[in-house]
Amino acid sequence: MKRARGFTLIELLVAIALLGLVALMSWRGLDAMARTQEQTRAHSAQLMVLQAALAQWNADLDALLPLAHTVPLDWDGQVLRLTRRSLDAPDPGALIVAWTRRTVQGQDQWLRWQSAPVRTRGDWQQAWQQAAQWARNPGDAERRREGVLLPLADWQVFYFRGDAWSNPQSSPDTPPGDAPTVGTLIPDGVRLQLELPPGPGVAGPLVRDWANPLRGGGKS
Repeated sequence: MKRARGFTLIELLVAIALLGLVALMSWRGLDAMARTQEQTRAHSAQLMVLQAALAQWNADLDALLPLAHTVPLDWDGQVLRLTRRSLDAPDPGALIVAWTRRTVQGQDQWLRWQSAPVRTRGDWQQAWQQAAQWARNPGDAERRREGVLLPLADWQVFYFRGDAWSNPQSSPDTPPGDAPTVGTLIPDGVRLQLELPPGPGVAGPLVRDWANPLRGGGKS
């Protein structure tokens, strides 16, 4: 009778080596898949945050409220402040909203601040000054009304006036001898330029144009 023959030591070592190689390749494939999924989730999450922030930016500009003896929109190179309608019922009043870039916990962030509803000129003046203070040296009271939106390396704002984009800090064109009115202080368009820092999500320059629905005529 023939005696049964088993595997030799060399054959076992070769089989173990092949199994190890297959396991290593499988682990690398799973690791690459997990990394790709994580990057996709991070990119999608940042994109959703960016879209929400830009939607809020547009909503604030769409709700601009020109009131007598007030400033509807102002950009000083660091903070953009605006007076907008409040949608709270039953007595909506107005809101002061501010946007700025400031370092938060060691990282530059894009932030938004919103006042409580204002109904008198005195309330408006106090909230307008509080918005400027919040952008530069906020206290606890100002911080409670801020929202941290997303990391931001740099940003700039331009106005569309006189058929051209210009620095908002320059005076608007008015007839000789006339002072700018509340209406002329709202430009035909506002251009937002963002510089998003490198990261797993959206990065690099981003430009967003807003056209004044009453005066802009769809210009961008």
